[in-house]
Amino acid sequence: QVQLVESGGGLVQPGGSLRLSCAASGIRFSVYVMGWYRQAPGKQRELVAVIGVMGGTNYADSVKGRFTISRDNAANTVSLQMNSLKPEDTAVYYCNAHRDGLGSWGQGTQVTVST
Repeated sequence: QVQLVESGGGLVQPGGSLRLSCAASGIRFSVYVMGWYRQAPGKQRELVAVIGVMGGTNYADSVKGRFTISRDNAANTVSLQMNSLKPEDTAVYYCNAHRDGLGSWGQGTQVTVST
């Protein structure tokens, strides 16, 4: 059974940084496309960043140049380094594992960017 556990969320001031981590279990991690999504109050869940099995990455335009996704296949983890955070980055961030048309979600971690 797939289990994804996010950590690292919290409250940060604008311009600050946070690093989110997602620990995966119950899957052969290295063959899964891993991603980070977010959902702000009243809005739909949106893709933030994705990393493929060969390490290729893709980012939402709103986070390009500020966020970096990475994966550690030995540790079964995927991380999201978030720099230069803005109030509009405030959302619940979710980890996603995807393969063969099927995806699994973590429970989410809250990120709040505010003074």
